[in-house]
Amino acid sequence: MTGEHLEITHGPASAVVNIVGAGLRAFEVGGVPYAETYADEPPMGAGSVLVPWPNRVAGATWSLGGETYTLEVTEPSRGHAIHGLVRHARWSVVSQQDGSVTLGVAVDSAPGWPFPFYTTISYALSDTGLTITHTVENRGDREMPHGVGTHPYPSPGKTDVDECALTLAAGTVLPVDPESLIPNGAPIDVTGTDYDFRPGRPVRDVELDTAFGGCEPGADGLVRNSLRSATGVGVEVWAEPVFKWVQVFTTPDFPGKTTRAVAIEPMTCPPDALNSGEDLLWLKPGESWAGRWGITPLGA
Repeated sequence: MTGEHLEITHGPASAVVNIVGAGLRAFEVGGVPYAETYADEPPMGAGSVLVPWPNRVAGATWSLGGETYTLEVTEPSRGHAIHGLVRHARWSVVSQQDGSVTLGVAVDSAPGWPFPFYTTISYALSDTGLTITHTVENRGDREMPHGVGTHPYPSPGKTDVDECALTLAAGTVLPVDPESLIPNGAPIDVTGTDYDFRPGRPVRDVELDTAFGGCEPGADGLVRNSLRSATGVGVEVWAEPVFKWVQVFTTPDFPGKTTRAVAIEPMTCPPDALNSGEDLLWLKPGESWAGRWGITPLGA
């Protein structure tokens, strides 16, 4: 692997985390991959940490309290600001042990973002998989809106993605303009539609770059989405219920793969939430927020 990174281990499990962006670069158990791995720069947002907003801000502009803010355009092809402010930042190591590491970064100022904040991410391995914890602290003098997301490409072990079923805990789908990928309507109930993945649907049959909402936690209080073969082997992406949304992206072009890859991206809010206000998290000056998600091998 190239680029600066850190490795943590726990028994047969290992994970690799980047210094720049603090994103997940690899997660394996016994040499079997449960996240898509890459050698150079993160391709297609792989592993990225999406703070203080996930997905897109339409036209890179948003308004609050009667004032309009202009963010840096980071998706030039569509003219949007995409995936927050920290995925290209150099993070600092806060703490590190054999099986865990915490990184943090402060954003004091940025074009179109008048709220200084500090955010951390912790990766911790255990016998059951990899747990990721985010924190965000408002270091400004007024209430700050924000959202948190992440961009993993979970891998179902030795199983081909197209041999798996995709199961999502989502009850709604968000319609978007096909060109701009910005929401153009209210969330739609997935019941009776091709977007109902609650019972599981073969990945081979779908092409998605889609935001799903209404993610319902199970009896254990966690939202669970998975890629699983007919024999039960696969991978699960779980999240605390504050992650009410999940973006799913399928691609045949992930570098180094001859088969497709699937991103399953927990998000606390939908695309363009800075404009819609939907499910934004709010922090008063000095307040902090924390939320968890994780990746669990299945049937291994």
